[in-house]
Amino acid sequence: MHHASDLLGDSRGNGRRRKETIAKLWIKLFLRETKPSLGYPPPHPLPPERSIMTVSVAGLRSWLAADEELALFDVREAGQIGEGHLLWSVPLPYSRLEARLPLVAPRRSVRVVLVDDGDGLAERAARRARALGYDAVSVLDGGVTAWQAAGEPLVKGVHVASKAFGELVERTLHTPSITAEALARRQARGEPLVILDGRPEDEYRQGTLPGSVCCPNGELALRLPALAPDPNTLVVIHCAGRTRSLLGTELLRTAGVKNPVVALENGTMGWQLAGFQVERDAKRFFPPDIEVPSGLRDRAAAFAQRQGVHRLDATTARHWLADSTRTTFVLDVRTTQEVRADPAPGAVHVPGGQLLQATDQWVGVRRSRLLLLDHDGERAPLIAGWLALAGWTCGVLAEGRAAWAALTPRLPAPDPLPVLRLVPPDDPLLRQAETLMLDLRPSAIHQAGHPPGARWAIRPRLAAALASHPRGAPVVLLTPCQDTARAAALDILEAGHVLPVLLETPGLHNNVAPPKTPRITSGSTPCFFCMTATRATSTRHGATLPGKPLCWII
Repeated sequence: MHHASDLLGDSRGNGRRRKETIAKLWIKLFLRETKPSLGYPPPHPLPPERSIMTVSVAGLRSWLAADEELALFDVREAGQIGEGHLLWSVPLPYSRLEARLPLVAPRRSVRVVLVDDGDGLAERAARRARALGYDAVSVLDGGVTAWQAAGEPLVKGVHVASKAFGELVERTLHTPSITAEALARRQARGEPLVILDGRPEDEYRQGTLPGSVCCPNGELALRLPALAPDPNTLVVIHCAGRTRSLLGTELLRTAGVKNPVVALENGTMGWQLAGFQVERDAKRFFPPDIEVPSGLRDRAAAFAQRQGVHRLDATTARHWLADSTRTTFVLDVRTTQEVRADPAPGAVHVPGGQLLQATDQWVGVRRSRLLLLDHDGERAPLIAGWLALAGWTCGVLAEGRAAWAALTPRLPAPDPLPVLRLVPPDDPLLRQAETLMLDLRPSAIHQAGHPPGARWAIRPRLAAALASHPRGAPVVLLTPCQDTARAAALDILEAGHVLPVLLETPGLHNNVAPPKTPRITSGSTPCFFCMTATRATSTRHGATLPGKPLCWII
């Protein structure tokens, strides 16, 4: 049996062997679609009037196997992506392409491949990407349909590669766990234990285990001694499902904590399926001001070194960032409060635990480099070490906070989107008979309630929504997201309509169902509405059926 402590290594090189074990299994199980090809045609231009390059399934397979950077984006909406996508593709819905693309692919000369259903959406997205300065954009010929027809796999869900890595870690290291029933019995007996929810605050408030303390995974090693000062106290890590429970547990074990640590089997979903209630709107959080645990910095550095994490001095960090042939993401893994008080120049804030669980939310370039920052030298090396185990090239600053001056501030991305005028709910424009209101919020929110006459719409389907609307007649957009509204406005303008306005309604500005008042109506939802909604893992795999266990990614 392999233990997480083995990953720290010893003088006989055991850490290296453990890393090789995980790496070999990772390649065997999840890199099947990157098998080399005997040859493939280069990307070829579409008909002259379209002038967008395409790449075949064989060509994309070879690009995935090559030792070069590749940004593979699925430009469909969340619900479509969740029901089946290429394993290594990164979600980039067309609805927010201009806002998201510069964040997940900051180097504009990187090779980009866009994927759709073979319906022409990727070609529209490619033109938008080229307008942003991306000059090496191709479209997968035939989209996911062609990929599947060629015998290549599609996977369901979100953050699948990261979740599969978590399952592989458990399989390799035999991560200790506890069932919901066993934990409930310990609680009933009043046994000393500490339950920590490794998710961010917003998820924690939605539903957590009774008595659980919110301590996101990236903070666990740093905060645990203050939360469980008795080294004999059992520590239980949980999330909503599995991945963050497993990785949070292993983060603590590789950090060398003395407490026994276990993962709650199947998280809050397993807890509820066992018949127990979750606690809503809990307010127990980790202590913000603590002393750094003795020896943690050295153990974190040793772990990172065993996994091949680069320790960069200021000069080398500058070279990484100045290299125009490579993409380097600068990611600050500290807490929100720390980042606000002392922001790092040029860095994107990403909570460390979330970076492990949902890497593709922030990193869209395969085989890019990740430079992780903190100011104390404990959190960044631990997270970087685990990302290195997942196959990423990672670095940390050897001089810590003192080397931040070497970082280059991020240049603002070009903004091609129109600026919209805000109108209040009592604006006379809304009472004009020819005014069309388009609700761009998620379809479930629209279905729960919307202003009378509002028509649900989404950027890829704007043409259908505007088909019967006279050109020159007013258009009002309803959404809490300015990026979504401005992106839709660009397509509306190019379709020959007037520049729309954005409804300013505080009661409807949250992505939650608005209160049902006489001015709010609801109705049936056409099946295509679900293209914006991703079904929960438990729903996809039948976990809500009585007596049926949770079925996960692998």
